[in-house]
Formats: sequence, structure tokens, C-alpha cells
Amino acid sequence: MYVWARLARMMATAKSRGDYHMGEESRLGFRCLPTDIDANLHLNNARYMMLADVGRIDVFLRAGLWQAARKHRWAPMLGGLQTVFVREIRLWQRFDVLSSIETWEGTQAIGRHRFVLESGETAAVIMTTAGVYDRAARRFLDMEEVVIALGKQATPRPLDADERSFMASHTAMRAAAKAQR
Repeated sequence: MYVWARLARMMATAKSRGDYHMGEESRLGFRCLPTDIDANLHLNNARYMMLADVGRIDVFLRAGLWQAARKHRWAPMLGGLQTVFVREIRLWQRFDVLSSIETWEGTQAIGRHRFVLESGETAAVIMTTAGVYDRAARRFLDMEEVVIALGKQATPRPLDADERSFMASHTAMRAAAKAQR
């Protein structure tokens, strides 16, 4: 079951999981399939990112962002990510991806995707930064604007030490990449 089938399954079941509220975790269940593995017979690193995408799209759909983006011609965009692998996910093993919007600051939202084994152990964590680009205005929206447009009442919590470190690293790496033009 490649990404399109997994996306279709997630979209078909999104309503049954209810609305997404900021700070909650969305849970999607998967099994490591032969098309997901590398030479070590475990989930390959690219699949982690792809499954995190499925989790992120689930959050966007259930929070109403997908519909608002279509209406306003916005484009949710991933800015960067950092991954830590703790335990392997072996062929045929079941696992869940727990995705959340942790908080936001300015134009950047911090997301987290935890890959959790049936035993409850964490196999990997992906931290992301993302924004919502307004094509008409040619700018990234302040996340408060997005929350208001979604009709939500949510207040961001302050970034924790891990999130601050991630954002500092992301900002520095982005600046270095732009300087290498």
C-alpha cells in the first residue's frame, strides 16, 4: 500500500476521527510493508517522512486548514524537519504515527510526529516547522491569522527548550543555504 492508498484511507476515515484541536495528537495506524523497507528489512528513512506527511495532512483536514487553504488560495508549506531514530520498525510490524501541532510563533508552526510501536515504545520522532503561504498577498501568514480564519480559539504555548533549539538550528541552516546561491 503505497502513499496514495494510505492517503485515500486516511481521507476516507478523517470524519470518523472528529475535529482536530490544537495541541491534540492525531493517531494513524500502519504496518511496515515490503514496499517500505530498505536492505536492513526495516522502515526506510524516506518512509518516515512520507508517513509524517500523511499525519500532517490528516491534521490539516480535520482542523479545517485544507478547506480554508482552497478557499483563500493558501499553500501550507513545510519549512524543515529534524528526525531522531530510536528503535527500528521491522517488516510487518504494526505502529502508530501520532501527529500534532505543538505550538506556533509568528509565521511558523511547530509540529511533531511520534512513531510508536505496539509496545508503547517510541521508534522515532520528527519535529517540523511549517507555515501557510498566501499566494494572493505573496507572504507567509502570521499563524494567529490562520487560527482566526479557521474559527478556532487557541493560544500558543511558549516554545520549550527542544523547540527553541530546533528553530535556532533551522534558522541558521536556512540562512547558510540561502548564502550558498
